[in-house]
Amino acid sequence: MDRWTEIALLVQIADAGSLSRAAEALGLSNAAASRHLSALEERLGARLVERNTRRLYLTDTGREFCGRARTILADLEDAESTVNATALNPTGVLRVTASLSFSIHHIAPLLREYTQRYPGVTVHVEAANRYFDLIDNNIDVAIRTREYEPDSNVTIRRLGETRRILAASPRYFAQHGFPKTLDELKQHKLLIYTYANNPNELRFSRGGETHTVSVTGLLESNDGQVLRAAALDGMGILVQPTYIVYEDIVAGRLVPTLDDWDLPHLTINLAYPSRKHLSAKVRSFIDFMAAHFAKMDYERKWTGHFGSH
Repeated sequence: MDRWTEIALLVQIADAGSLSRAAEALGLSNAAASRHLSALEERLGARLVERNTRRLYLTDTGREFCGRARTILADLEDAESTVNATALNPTGVLRVTASLSFSIHHIAPLLREYTQRYPGVTVHVEAANRYFDLIDNNIDVAIRTREYEPDSNVTIRRLGETRRILAASPRYFAQHGFPKTLDELKQHKLLIYTYANNPNELRFSRGGETHTVSVTGLLESNDGQVLRAAALDGMGILVQPTYIVYEDIVAGRLVPTLDDWDLPHLTINLAYPSRKHLSAKVRSFIDFMAAHFAKMDYERKWTGHFGSH
């Protein structure tokens, strides 16, 4: 009997609650599946599956073994996918989602190079400022700024970290002056991103000191590009991740303020549906993005300070 098939069968039984459905998923007859299960239980010397009138269910021993079996199968499939991804040319439609700001600044500029390197891949970019369910929406890769995924079927790969900063145009500061303290922010016109955690409450830290400032925005939006355009037009001080406004600051179009204070940093991750059956197109894009971020040294740029005004 094939031990890998026996282990895969147990995992399928746990998921399906039915020997016949597990057999169908693995392309086995019911009789063959029954023999595989019996062989596994005999070899382990333990009862792994019980029946009632409606379905199969795992014993305590079966559940413990199944948990470890999932990890083993995932590692095997990941190893096979690595080889296949190296050996095969990536092909097919790659569905990627990210915020509009990230799509504009850090996906669109790379598409020429990526598609020239992998001409068999067609890229579909779903720009959205909300987090899609990857499985339900058939998303291959998402770029997200959160520490972890609540769905255990989603794997994350860290791209980097970014500060969030306050910045405005030189024209705005020429008219309204720079805030000298955090409390003076309340006297300024703020441009607020509504999808941030507690957008009207800014939590600052410096050394061991922390300070929370409640703010009301002159302009609020669920899109960073709207706020960036308003800031460039001199409307007020925006609060945005450095990755959105870094080039504007380097070029002098925007000027940071109170930069000696830190807002909570954001972690930028690639998220994709589990590592099992990772296709060549998905692996190629993940590795491409990770290599680009490392080459550009984005984390150092985006977590650095520009100097206080």
